[in-house]
Amino acid sequence: MTASDLAARVNEVLSVDADEFQRRVEREAEDLKAEVREGTFDNPQGIVGLEYEFYGVDTDDHHLKRVPRRLLQYIGFEKELGLHNAEMQTTPQPLSKYGLRAQTAEVQARLDAALRETRSSGIDLVSDGIWTVPPVGETAENYLSDSVEDGGVRIATNMSDAVRYHAMANVDGGIRMQLDVPHVSLSADTVMPESLITSLQPHYQVSHAPDLPDYFAYALRIAGPLLALGVNSPFVPPELYDADPETVLEEGWMESRVGIFESFLNTGGENKVRFPRDFESVEDAIDDIAADRTVVPMLTDDTGRFDDRFAHLRHTHGSYWRWVRPVFDGPTKSAANARIEFRPVPGQPTVRDTVAFLAAYAGLLESLYARDHPLRSLPWEAARDNFYAAVEDGLDGEFRWVTTDGEETTNSAVLFDELLEHARDGLALRGLSEREISQYIEPLGVRVDRGVTPASWKHDRVSERVEAGTPFDEAVYAMQTDYIENQRETLVEGSFVDWLS
Repeated sequence: MTASDLAARVNEVLSVDADEFQRRVEREAEDLKAEVREGTFDNPQGIVGLEYEFYGVDTDDHHLKRVPRRLLQYIGFEKELGLHNAEMQTTPQPLSKYGLRAQTAEVQARLDAALRETRSSGIDLVSDGIWTVPPVGETAENYLSDSVEDGGVRIATNMSDAVRYHAMANVDGGIRMQLDVPHVSLSADTVMPESLITSLQPHYQVSHAPDLPDYFAYALRIAGPLLALGVNSPFVPPELYDADPETVLEEGWMESRVGIFESFLNTGGENKVRFPRDFESVEDAIDDIAADRTVVPMLTDDTGRFDDRFAHLRHTHGSYWRWVRPVFDGPTKSAANARIEFRPVPGQPTVRDTVAFLAAYAGLLESLYARDHPLRSLPWEAARDNFYAAVEDGLDGEFRWVTTDGEETTNSAVLFDELLEHARDGLALRGLSEREISQYIEPLGVRVDRGVTPASWKHDRVSERVEAGTPFDEAVYAMQTDYIENQRETLVEGSFVDWLS
């Protein structure tokens, strides 16, 4: 698609009657609530799924590299924001030993096949939180901010041709973004800087849709601790820093990805990307989605899916950016489901680490809800503060927790011991053996025992090189090379634990 064609489609989208769109959203929200009350979105058991993002790099020098669209289609991956991004979505499976085994096998099979093809084109797919080495001959700032204007429409040069993304830069005068991450300077006229970040997003379908608020409350209260275990983005491209290396190393966040996502979309005083509030009822969750401002309203046609009855509400959900969010959809009435999408965790070093987070997240929701765990009583403000403590300091953050006995504690050892214990318990409730449970949870247990996360692994390597006299930018690039080369040997079958030997 040419820039002019894309600009024409953006103009078409921007001409949509926002009031008519919102009327449709509100009607559909009422229809959805009626279907929930009738049990349409109930399932006989918990079901899990996964969205998994990657970025492309050159197989030889590890610089960021654009992934040809034809290649993405051939390997069965989805387009994401940047031309270097790729996304895999797994087939939902029951939360059982067979379902988790199927999730693991699907990711491994599809990723292995994809890597065979991309590597023949000189491209590696990297599982990570943030890329730090720009394409050859380009600066990170130019790559992320480069854009053209066509007929008054701002088009990001290195962004996917998804109309929605480009339209965001052209609504109400467009987006003038300034990153709000410690000691980082970057502004842009489009949403392209979001393509710095990549993540994994486990999904958990609840059995009984009206129970979603209870599960959601637990998901909020485990968000900080799980993120603390998974932090993996302590650095951005070095040229974007405006402070000396010592300050960056001392004051930088372990999960800069969170600040990037929040700052580039929370423009104009609107706080769309945030740690969400609890819901009193499933109807409240639906109303919250419907009331959220849609960045780019679009009127859609019926394509034959069951959830096309709620197409405009689903479109609103596309810019309902919360770190944990409820989802209601399904291509058929029998497949309709209510699920909780968990978005805090960045991409991980290996598939096994990725599936560990899927299993732990689902196991925790199973156990905490089934046991009526008193963690539900932890104040929402404490859950929010835990989340941002993890963003800043990873496992070294200060956290509040409520134990099985109902006692509040700030002892991290107790917190993480209970966290993993209940993850194991939830998997046991779904029929997994002790051996199978250990296979999934052990990679996270090692992180706790050794006090090491992917972010601290990266931070230590850069610090050691800088202390030895290596310039900061070279130290970051060398760390990234170490990361990618370790991952090349372990991505499909190994684990981050192998890197610690």
